[in-house]
Amino acid sequence: MTPEDEEKAIEATKAPLMDHLIELRGRLIKAIAAFALAAVVCFFFAKQIYNVLTWPYVWVAGPENSRFIYTGLLEYFIVQLKLAMFGAAFISFPVIASQIYMFVAPGLYRNERQAFLPYLVATPIFFLLGSMVVYFVVWPMLARFSLSMQQMGGPGQATIELLPKVEDYLSLMMKLVLAFGIAFQLPVILTLLGRVGIITSDQLKSKRRYFIVIAFVIAAILTPPDVLSQMSLALPLVALYEGSVWSVRWVEKRAAAERAAQAAAAASKPAE
Repeated sequence: MTPEDEEKAIEATKAPLMDHLIELRGRLIKAIAAFALAAVVCFFFAKQIYNVLTWPYVWVAGPENSRFIYTGLLEYFIVQLKLAMFGAAFISFPVIASQIYMFVAPGLYRNERQAFLPYLVATPIFFLLGSMVVYFVVWPMLARFSLSMQQMGGPGQATIELLPKVEDYLSLMMKLVLAFGIAFQLPVILTLLGRVGIITSDQLKSKRRYFIVIAFVIAAILTPPDVLSQMSLALPLVALYEGSVWSVRWVEKRAAAERAAQAAAAASKPAE
């Protein structure tokens, strides 16, 4: 399809402002309905979901040593509401993202739609990878480090025992999942910037040593103060950066091939 044909196709999809507002309202209603339905389902299974989230701690401490407390009358109920909202954001994201894409897609060229869709799919995948690192790697390390700080009572010293609050546990879990999920968006963001020509693979390679330092600084801020936890975030970030260099280089080669094909097609087109 030539640029002129694409321009005509976009012009054909243009509609008055009121039609766009009506469509936007419909998309928003569907997205909100998906979120609300997911929140209701998650709240119904909130206790089971919370038990799943506490598995890393129970695995490290042992079922006989795993006690969680709440000190407010409505604290556990509020925790279940937060958990329902957090779970609904995960479950309803594909519906919300698809509604956003279907709203903006008619105003994009065909090649722009093809370029945008892979990043829309990759975003939740990399977020899920970051969440899995938290659940299976970081959280057991955090639990083991926290439990090692306990003190057994004896002559002249008090007993210091870890009794996690249900709200504190969920809040820290949510913060770490969000932090790792965002950090794991690095390849998506860098590849998108390379796709639009803001950065190049050569620039990324030249800044590699600086990013390694930045990765360890980020890990030191976001993880517990032990080497294993910090390495669990820093090393994946460095690996993701290296993958981003390869991805941007692949995007550059593909863009160069497309430009060469367009130039060859323009050269072979008979003059009018």
